[in-house]
Amino acid sequence: MNETIIRHTYSVCPICLKRLPALLENRNDGIYLTKECPEHGNFSAVVWRNRLDFREWIGCVEPIGKREEIHCPDDCGICANHQQGTCCVLYEITGQCNLHCPICFADPDGSQTLSLQQIYRDIDAIAANGRPLLQLSGGEPTCRDDLPQIVRYAKDAGCAYVQLNSNGLRLADDQAFVADLAEAGLDFVFMQFDGTNDDINIQLRGESLLSKKLKAIANCGANNIGVTLVPTLVPGVNTDNIGDIIRLAIANSPTVRGVHFQPVSYFGRYPSAPMDEDRYTLDQLVTDIQGQTNELVSLKNLSPSHCDHPLCGFHGSFIVLPYGGLEPLTYRDNQCCCSKTTAEKNRQYVGSHWQKPKPEQTPAVQDGFDAFLSRARSHAFTLSGMVFQDCYNLNIERLRQCSLHVYQDGRFMPFCARYLTGVKKENI
Repeated sequence: MNETIIRHTYSVCPICLKRLPALLENRNDGIYLTKECPEHGNFSAVVWRNRLDFREWIGCVEPIGKREEIHCPDDCGICANHQQGTCCVLYEITGQCNLHCPICFADPDGSQTLSLQQIYRDIDAIAANGRPLLQLSGGEPTCRDDLPQIVRYAKDAGCAYVQLNSNGLRLADDQAFVADLAEAGLDFVFMQFDGTNDDINIQLRGESLLSKKLKAIANCGANNIGVTLVPTLVPGVNTDNIGDIIRLAIANSPTVRGVHFQPVSYFGRYPSAPMDEDRYTLDQLVTDIQGQTNELVSLKNLSPSHCDHPLCGFHGSFIVLPYGGLEPLTYRDNQCCCSKTTAEKNRQYVGSHWQKPKPEQTPAVQDGFDAFLSRARSHAFTLSGMVFQDCYNLNIERLRQCSLHVYQDGRFMPFCARYLTGVKKENI
């Protein structure tokens, strides 16, 4: 087997979670992250399938030096060595949930019940950290009847945007609750949406949910709340449904502002060690988007992340045209590091695209450039993705550039460090 070392980095042992030197190795069938724990042995995980040129995608991002002193992810927080600011803050306001999904990264057990006063104190601390985009998460945040109060407090405290991470069930069943959230100032909903047929929902969520998801979209639209669909992509379950998800999203524009894909990562509730065939890599995702949309979306219109590490995700900006097509606004130049953006600029980009403008903000225009600008605002549409890391494929080079931070117990942590869990040796 032909192997070439591409980069040196650090990772962790999947069993004891001790920090280890690691390599990115190019083999015949892809690029693998490899490491050796003195106690538990050798491990590898595929991170790239060589559908795209790896070096071209990551551009001129500097690797971690062999002798660089590394402390991540032990006692991980946003320290002086962290290379990106806070764009979005995820904050869990409940451990309760009205689903029991086998692939939940948080593994909520219902035990976490924060008082409203504690939530207010935490939001004050979060808002003081540069007016971030606040993601209210859980568990399922809509299990709290006081959610509108929390949204209103966050807006008054100075959070630039307030996002609800939700499975959408209560948003479908309780129109008055949705209206209360809108009145409180909720900016948009990040809604779990795994596929366009219920076979997918039954496999991933245990229930037939499609009709409720569509009802939730309609209720949000009626209250001028933008929705971004968030599919968790699992090989052999819904990775062939990507094109249909995008087409459904376009058909529901302008309420649906885009799709944010998340290939499954193996932490939280997932019970056993994944095989390489269980992985769905970033280059698979972006090439499948082009293939399954019959090039309605082209690879040249999907760019590596300019805020986080290029291996963490991608984005593309579009306008939904009156006949249902897409006008691209993003053109990849393969110079991701040279145009690297700040967390603050990325937050403004995300917020302005995912937020549904008020009717009075999109005046009717008949033709010309003003019409284009009006359409760009009213029917903005994004395609994006985030490839989270687990104990097998954790790359500390990526972790140090994370801009999605979780707030817990008075400190901010990179998302993948906060939810990192080891695998029991008997499940290896």
